[in-house]
Amino acid sequence: MITAIDRLLIAADNALRTVSGAAIASRPAPGPRGMKVDDPVDRAHVAGLMRVDHAGEVCAQALYAGQALVARDPEVRRALEVAGAEEKDHLAWCAERLGELGGKPSLFTPLWYAGSFGLGIASGLAGDRWSMGFLVETERQVEHHIDGHLESLPATDERSRAILVQMREDEIRHAGTGESLGGTPLPGPVRGAMKAVAKVMTATAYRF
Repeated sequence: MITAIDRLLIAADNALRTVSGAAIASRPAPGPRGMKVDDPVDRAHVAGLMRVDHAGEVCAQALYAGQALVARDPEVRRALEVAGAEEKDHLAWCAERLGELGGKPSLFTPLWYAGSFGLGIASGLAGDRWSMGFLVETERQVEHHIDGHLESLPATDERSRAILVQMREDEIRHAGTGESLGGTPLPGPVRGAMKAVAKVMTATAYRF
């Protein structure tokens, strides 16, 4: 039987692996491995996009870890753990693609993790239905964000496109899980605040 102490240790291990870049994917990254982007301007742009996506996956790891830590319903906790495992794939894929492009993760990775973990704890303590509602809204915003990146990618970058398409499919499924578990729709001001924070993170991570 997993105790509360065990869960704390698992959460700490997840934090260290995420922040240090030691996350390992359970699925191979989609698309042609090692595909280059020849134009230096396009390459820098795609690296910026993938750095943003990587930062977003750091946030997802932290958010779901925090929510799972305080979840009351075992089914909700299990759903968060499954989603977190798939988000770990996304994290590793983005890191791999960044390396192929000659880019590096955001300098603010520890900050992204700490802030999102706190949000996960707060939303989880509000109750499982609010926690699932937060998951649904997060995944919907991520889906919209990925749509924008897919439109912005160079047409020839099949590798990054394949990664983002698979990520988008997974995010849509996670949102559906949150809805099926009774996620309560978040109030408008909360959704607006989430979008505002995401804009700041996106603008910062693209450059740094």
